[in-house]
Amino acid sequence: MSSIDQIAAALEGYDPQALSAHHVNAFLDRLVQPVEQTEDVELFAALGRVLAQDVVSPINVPPHDNSAMDGFAFAGELLRAGQPLRLKVVGTALAGKAWAGELGQDGAVKIMTGAIMPEGTDTVVPIEFVKLDGEHVTIPADVVRPGDNRRLLGEDLMAGLPALTRGQTLGPAALGLLASLGLPRVPVYRRLKVAYFSTGDEILSLGDAPREGAVYDSNRYTVFGMLTRMGIEVLDLGVIRDEPAALEAAFRHAARHADAIITSGGVSMGEADHTKAMMKQLGDVAFWRIAMRPGRPMAVGKIGKAEGVSGASAILFGLPGNPVAVMVTFLAFVRPALLRMMGANPAEPVLLKARSGEAMRKKPGRTEYQRGIVSREADGTLRVRTTGNQGSGVLSSMVQANGLIVLHHQQGNVAVDDEVDVMMFDGVI
Repeated sequence: MSSIDQIAAALEGYDPQALSAHHVNAFLDRLVQPVEQTEDVELFAALGRVLAQDVVSPINVPPHDNSAMDGFAFAGELLRAGQPLRLKVVGTALAGKAWAGELGQDGAVKIMTGAIMPEGTDTVVPIEFVKLDGEHVTIPADVVRPGDNRRLLGEDLMAGLPALTRGQTLGPAALGLLASLGLPRVPVYRRLKVAYFSTGDEILSLGDAPREGAVYDSNRYTVFGMLTRMGIEVLDLGVIRDEPAALEAAFRHAARHADAIITSGGVSMGEADHTKAMMKQLGDVAFWRIAMRPGRPMAVGKIGKAEGVSGASAILFGLPGNPVAVMVTFLAFVRPALLRMMGANPAEPVLLKARSGEAMRKKPGRTEYQRGIVSREADGTLRVRTTGNQGSGVLSSMVQANGLIVLHHQQGNVAVDDEVDVMMFDGVI
């Protein structure tokens, strides 16, 4: 038994003819390993990269107590419930430097947002709440409490404590956080390299003349888009004809230059082409029928590098040929596995709850992904309806949809107004 089959057989309920989506993800979690190589990059180049080590804050943020708004700083202990407070304005504190004056017993300091809180003060009243009378300011009763509108030293980040953890994908907020620590560079894992090609004699490349029985290759462009959204370096190998020599050359080139290989087409049970045979010849590959719709056939395994080429084998994802099935299997299985290879800590997708706007037929025993359009009704309720025809070749449905209605493995028929789970597309495809 091959190593791939050993891992698969160890999974509870393993049946290569009817694998659940859960078992596939469990298998992939054991199969893939994160890349090890790291590099330091400037913050402007770090967006979307995966943090390679914890970042410990070298400073306190903010570095001192400061005012959260324009107003007047004073000692909060002077406040009395139900009574106004009259104070003498003894100076002005500006952002960027400490105020060096003396507060006095009943003093207040006019203060700008971000300015250091003067010694002896702990509360700020917004300027629009007070009444000015020459050198005095009157604070109405009960408009502030002691400690209001003061930012505390280190309340955002404390020196010596972790600010970000390894495995985080760096978004815009994380870049700003790193900049607030004064860090111009950050350690990240190297970019993952993924090779892709389409297979089949019926596939046309853009620019080819139409011919009977042939279709233009859309999968290369959807896969390219989804990989690029993840920050992956894509190696596009185009369309490979169903010829053993061409397929072997493509697989060997991909395995030599990439961490993972994605193909579409040629993995269905009973297909007479050479793609499956070449996968078996060059690697340790399992062929599955997954209990899901769309996207039932799938191949997963490893393709070895050519003799004399160092490095680990490339992970193989052999996806179905139909356009929607390619996108759904990518979202359900390939994307989480690639995130782990990137060194990220992938979380389970957040599923929204929405009321179904229509009845849907569903047999227990398989997971179904219906293309859906989610909208918000006047009362705030989320409602979802399908895009109509759910055929796995109807790519226009993925353009119309803003999410996938996830009908789980043991779930049955859905009635109008039943609550269903939806995986939203925003930021993913």
